[in-house]
Amino acid sequence: MGIVNWKGIVESLLFAAGDEGLTLKQISLVLELDEVQTETIVKELIEDYQDNSTRGIVIVEIAGTYQLATKKENAAYLKKLVISPGNTTLSQAALETLAIIAYKQPITRMEIEEIRGVKTERPLQTLSAKALIKEVGRAEWSVRAYLYGTTKEFLDYFGLKKIEELPPLPENVDNEFIQEEADLFFNKFQDTIEL
Repeated sequence: MGIVNWKGIVESLLFAAGDEGLTLKQISLVLELDEVQTETIVKELIEDYQDNSTRGIVIVEIAGTYQLATKKENAAYLKKLVISPGNTTLSQAALETLAIIAYKQPITRMEIEEIRGVKTERPLQTLSAKALIKEVGRAEWSVRAYLYGTTKEFLDYFGLKKIEELPPLPENVDNEFIQEEADLFFNKFQDTIEL
């Protein structure tokens, strides 16, 4: 077997992990190396990204996890991408996910998946890319999972001044009913709003 490209493997792992990121321990377990060796590899990879000014990606450490992120100086271009006019609409899965977040925020991905009964990784990515949701913190009770909430852009898109303007839901109803009511609200706007 040839020389192992540890930095390339770590880069792939971080890409696959997405915004969840990976802890040093998680990376170490996958690489089957001790944490000291793994930390050296990660630090070298971080330096490689910092030393190459032509890259648009960096590796950041947030709350003990490493993840790939875009460079801050490219933010204006990313914002243009997100808010550029287009005729693309949100999928049913994205609308369902957005409705759940709007009514139950802050909420973790796992909690959203429990309500929907299916995976929500792609809808979350779509909604984040369109700046309709954002990470608003970490859940203390759920292995420090990200908490999601709506954004100012969400309010703008749906013509709301504040989140409290969402139609109220009846008390003591199950999650399926909440989902149906929320879907009605969001579908009402789907045809009139370009996202």
